[in-house]
Amino acid sequence: MLTKHEQILKYIEELEVGSKISVRQIAKELDVSEGTAYRAIKEAETRGIVSTIERVGTVRIEKQQKKDIDRLTFAEVVNIVDGTVLGGSAGLHKTLHKFVIGAMEVDAMIRYIDRDSLLIVGNRNEVHKVSLEHGAAVLISGGFDATPEVKELADKLELPLISSAYDTFTIASMINRAIYDRLIKKDILLVEDILRKDNQPVIMRVGQQVADWQELVEQTGHSRFPVLDANDRIVGIVTTKDVSGETNDVAIEKVMTKNPITVSPKSSVASTAHMMIWEGIELLPVVDGRKLVGVISRQDVIKALQYIQKQPQVGQTIQDIVLTHFSLDRSEDKAVSLVGEVTPQMTNQLGGVSTGVLMILISEAGSQAIRRIKNVDLVVENVSVYFLKPIQIESTIQVRAEVIDIGRKSGKADVQIYHRGELMGKALFTAQVLDR
Repeated sequence: MLTKHEQILKYIEELEVGSKISVRQIAKELDVSEGTAYRAIKEAETRGIVSTIERVGTVRIEKQQKKDIDRLTFAEVVNIVDGTVLGGSAGLHKTLHKFVIGAMEVDAMIRYIDRDSLLIVGNRNEVHKVSLEHGAAVLISGGFDATPEVKELADKLELPLISSAYDTFTIASMINRAIYDRLIKKDILLVEDILRKDNQPVIMRVGQQVADWQELVEQTGHSRFPVLDANDRIVGIVTTKDVSGETNDVAIEKVMTKNPITVSPKSSVASTAHMMIWEGIELLPVVDGRKLVGVISRQDVIKALQYIQKQPQVGQTIQDIVLTHFSLDRSEDKAVSLVGEVTPQMTNQLGGVSTGVLMILISEAGSQAIRRIKNVDLVVENVSVYFLKPIQIESTIQVRAEVIDIGRKSGKADVQIYHRGELMGKALFTAQVLDR
């Protein structure tokens, strides 16, 4: 039987795209408390199936797939630009394909306006009307209002009419930034990307016995299985260690490990790898809510990390931006160095290199030093910084790393930061090794 929380999520998923929902409405229709309804709506928002807009409410939206992640819904645009919806709220769930800045004459502008695009323009009532008539939503910059006629047309055509206090250039920059952030997210490998949907996990049920576990081991060659209850919710995981010394007639729920560590389909592969190493886990159940949707092994994660390293990146992360200004020097026998210049993007408000940038450089140099000796995949475990002197903007620095200890499961490197031959910082870098 589904919990009240799960019933609400199922109810929301079955609503038509564009439907409005509220805490009070959910509580009344499903006979649940407003607190329970609120928590379920927030989880639906996290899953990307609803969007909450100030002064409009919560709207059911289409869940975007990774291939469409560079497109935004109009509801998301409203939140990005702190906008006010003047009309056409029924179309907030729609996706915009491009945006156009209305800085030209109307006749020339029409050539660039397509259906499902967004026109960003100031206080030009004639342009607002023409844009809506051509199937494009309108975002009015400068905080201006629209005429009653335009608002009525937006409602009729179900095309959002939005007003934002920001100027046109700022609005365009904010939307561009949101799309760029999504492109970065598009490149990040998630658990759902490596989960084999055609391969259903082998499971055990509450009520089965150790004898059933032994039979599954013989059939599959595996020894770790998630345990589900009657509602397909995961309640434990059973391994060789759990059943060791137990007789065949012992119930599996009495020996299983309860409340096992799990990940969601939206967890990144990198964080999942770190968790598996840190906790010493070989198999992780993947759950959506509390429902089991699959399992991933340490081998699955290692293969995924190796795949990531071979892929070109579309959107640059902060780490990418920093490292593009540094070159790798392997001329020394026992050490590697990153050499480059501190650019304005890498500094803090005082004009010195930021601590975050130094952490990126220390981690990269330490990782490169360990990989030079042992070609393995690494997960950063600890960085202990002993001291740092201020390093100012436009300084050329050398981040030198030398391995001081390496074993089967971990590696350590001594990292030193130099500027003009003077020691500016020192750190101990430790990483866990992912067995291939």
